[in-house]
Amino acid sequence: MIKKVLTAEDMAALCPAAIIMRLKEGNIRFTKNKLTERDYPAQVSKSKSGQFPQAFILSCIDSRVPVTEVFDQGIGDVFVARIAGNIVNDDILGSMELSCKLAGSKLVVVLGHEHCGAVRAAIDKVQMGHITPMLAKIKPALKMASDYDGEKTTKNETFVRLVCESNVLNTIKEIRTKSPILKEMEDNKEIKIMGAFYNMTTGVVEFMSV
Repeated sequence: MIKKVLTAEDMAALCPAAIIMRLKEGNIRFTKNKLTERDYPAQVSKSKSGQFPQAFILSCIDSRVPVTEVFDQGIGDVFVARIAGNIVNDDILGSMELSCKLAGSKLVVVLGHEHCGAVRAAIDKVQMGHITPMLAKIKPALKMASDYDGEKTTKNETFVRLVCESNVLNTIKEIRTKSPILKEMEDNKEIKIMGAFYNMTTGVVEFMSV
């Protein structure tokens, strides 16, 4: 039963590649129903005076994708931000910058998933309240998938998945374009920014090379 939490010394010893491997191994445990047994009260107590999360994970709000469980992570292991369609805005970019530049996280993961409701709404051109400007941030992903030869509707799950994957890639592009701080850190190899995609049927996370 794990009682410890990540320390400053632990973080100093980790590189982005090692953190990616830790997340991959955690996902394997998740899919095999062998989640790590943790002493949560002990972890709460040990993390009360500080935190040193190894990664920042941006995911959709979808309730079927429990981020910390998907990667088998405990208290103090990762920062998590959730927003429909795993898009970015100024507040999320600021949160990423705080996590990496000030708190020392060394990995940013944009986690997309199959059958994303926000992506489906963007494909269907839903217009409603604050949903409309939110979905506008997914439109570039639709343009990226414009060369697709098949039916470009939500009835075609192959097309929906293509747009979901394109949306992850577009979010990464937005991070690099709109955050000079994170871009510089990545260029200096202080952090890595990458995409990942969650399979709703198997629970498997596939890391994307970008």
